This record gives sequence, structure tokens and C-alpha cells, in this order.
Amino acid sequence: MTQIAHHSRRIRNIGETKLKRRKRKEDPMQVYDQLPRELRLWVQSAKLPWSPASCRKVWLKTKARGDSLEQTLASLDRAEAATLARDK
Repeated sequence: MTQIAHHSRRIRNIGETKLKRRKRKEDPMQVYDQLPRELRLWVQSAKLPWSPASCRKVWLKTKARGDSLEQTLASLDRAEAATLARDK
């Protein structure tokens, strides 16, 4: 009779990616709840599992430049496309 060794490693549903994972400094759900509605809608349809903090960073940067909502969402789309290109 053999016993199967159980690993203490937690399995997480992060998808298959070669990108480096990063540690969180804030509660992601609290950050998500504070995002503007338009940004939350974008996150829901994103191709990647974006962290709310990353989305907020792009959002604030583009808004500080005075970009419109459309320009801001286009910046997020470009950032996502660049990330997807790095993961190939």
C-alpha cells in the first residue's frame, strides 16, 4: 500500500501565464469597489485578470493628462495588448 504525499502548496486559479506574479499591498476588493463605474465595466470585459490597483494606476495617469474617457479606455486596451504580447 502506498501513500500519496500531499503538497502544502495552494493551487490558485490564475490561468496559464509566464508573467511574474506580484504581491498585493492593498485589499483588491476594496480597491475594486472604489474604482469608477466605467473602469469597473472595462475590468469585467478585460482579457486578462487585471488587478484593481494596476487599472487604477493607468486610469489616474491618463486622467491627470486630461484624457477623455475614450482615450483612457484606449490606453487600458493598449496596456492589455502589450501585456498579452509579452506573454507569447
